[in-house]
Formats: sequence, C-alpha cells, structure tokens
Amino acid sequence: MEKQTITIYDVAREANVSMATVSRVVNGNPNVKPATRKKVLEVIDKLDYRPNAVARGLASKKTTTVGVIIPDVTNMFFSSLARGIDDVATMYKYNIILANSDENSQKEVQVLNTLLAKQVDGLIYMGNDISDSIRQEFSRSKTPIVLAGSVDPDEQVGSVNIDYVAAVEAATTQLINSGSKQVALVTGQLAQPINGQYRLKGYKQALQKAGLPYDESLVFESETSYHAGLALFAQLQKAGATAAVVGDDEVAVGILDGALDAGVKVPDDFEIITSNNTKLTEMARPQLTSIDQPLYDIGAVAMRLLTKMMNKEDIDAKTIRLGFDITTRKSTR
Repeated sequence: MEKQTITIYDVAREANVSMATVSRVVNGNPNVKPATRKKVLEVIDKLDYRPNAVARGLASKKTTTVGVIIPDVTNMFFSSLARGIDDVATMYKYNIILANSDENSQKEVQVLNTLLAKQVDGLIYMGNDISDSIRQEFSRSKTPIVLAGSVDPDEQVGSVNIDYVAAVEAATTQLINSGSKQVALVTGQLAQPINGQYRLKGYKQALQKAGLPYDESLVFESETSYHAGLALFAQLQKAGATAAVVGDDEVAVGILDGALDAGVKVPDDFEIITSNNTKLTEMARPQLTSIDQPLYDIGAVAMRLLTKMMNKEDIDAKTIRLGFDITTRKSTR
C-alpha cells in the first residue's frame, strides 16, 4: 500500500481554513494572521505535506530527477564535484536540477524545500554547514540524501568524502618536517564539523606527534574567498606563523598574494599547503602544494550511492571514504 499523497485540500480541512489561506502560507505571503500561519504550519508538519510543483496528473510518480544543492556555484571545488555527479546522472538517464544556496542557511532550507516540492527522487547536498534546520528537513523528508565532499558525524544521511583528519595531519606534518615550528591552520567556521571536528583534530595530532604545543592563536576561521585570504596574511604574520595549511584554494591564493605584496618570499620565508587541488593551484605563481582530493570521483561515487538508495539496493556503508594524496608543487620547500 503506497503512502497516500497529502494534498492542499487535506491541510485546509485539518487546519479548518480555506485552501487559499494554505496557499498563502506555503508561498510566504505576508497577508496571513500569525496565529493562522502557526496553525497551518503545524498541520503541514504533522501531515508532512509537500506542495507539489509537478503536474499532479502524472500517473507514475517517477520523475527520475535529482536535486543538487551547491553552496557557491563559482567555487571550483564545487564545480569539479558537480561534473562527477552530472556524468553518472547522465549515465543513469536522470535529470539534474542544480540550485545555488549562496552559503546561506535560510536559503538552503528554502532551496531544499523547493527541490522536494518538485518531487525529486533524490538529493545531493554539497554544503559544509549542515545547520539544525537543514538536519530537521533531512529527517522529515522521505527522499534519499547524500552529502558530496562533506561530513555527517551522525551518519544520518549518506556521504562521500576523504579522511580529512588524516589529510590535514599529513599536510601539517610535511610543513613541520620542512622546518616550521609555527604552522597555522586556516579553515572555514569551526562550528562546521568538517573544520572543528575533523581538520582541527588532524592538525592537533600532527603537532602532538612532533612534540609541539597547540596554540589557538595560530588557528584562523576564514570566509572562503580570495579577498579573505589576502586580508588574512597580515594576521598570520602577526601571529608569528611561518607556514599554513589552508582549507580552500581561493583563500590559499589570497594568502600567497598577501605574502608577495608584503615582500615575503614563498616558499623560502613562508610555506603554504592548500586542500582542494583545483585548477587554481596550477594557475598561481608559485604553484601551490595541495592535498589532492579526487573531486570528480567524490561527485561520481556520491551519485552512484544515491542511485542505490533511490532503487532501494543493499548498501554496504552509508559513509564512503576515498583516498587522497599530497601533490607537491612550488609553495613548499
């Protein structure tokens, strides 16, 4: 027995309001009394009503469409993942709807609900910041979800990534072995598990094994942009850092240029290892040493895992870890 599809009529009847009122609430129209809005939202939650953006007359519920949420369409890290996702989706004849969430948690919830309303069969989510509100939507939804290039410590959804702890430990160790005692860690928000639980742990492990003290003034939370990196170099200098492991390539290029602007020679006086090995690492001068995540493969494997989940096939593990390397270029000695 298939689950009955809940319609706008069911919500209106249960909340004891008109269908027009439900429609206004769903579409975010401000002309609804707060008490009424609250009541309608409670009923929507209780019935798990998803406004259907696809013609209701479709006899078969199979749209074979996959929603992909991308935090920043201009960042090469995400575009490389998207290529792998797209190639596998094409192979399985799935359509893809790509939505850009601008790394904004409110917009992420909105985008997620828009995709679910379009009755997508599965979702790939690429953000690092899995807020509580997104988590709530994940658990409410019956749609299979896989994270690509991000982590879910609770394993509530599927995810494909690398061992970020081991990768950052290896990069930090390489810089220590090359003579740096003051290695900085530059990541996104530490509140995001990929940074606060994984990258930071790898960084601390490397220091501990080398017998060096952990100094929190050498850990920097940065926005993921070139300009943020450019502005950050002065702070790195002030903190006495002689090398940095950086979580994002755009930020790393910013730090590199900040060093050059300040007359600091890379790699002689300051070394950099970045994390994503996108094309930027080869475009910069000197070219950047980087942790090499197989981005295309992460995207492709995430799509394949989602395919299995959508087809209710047996899955060995919800979290799939792929291997990584460190590609040495000219920003390290």
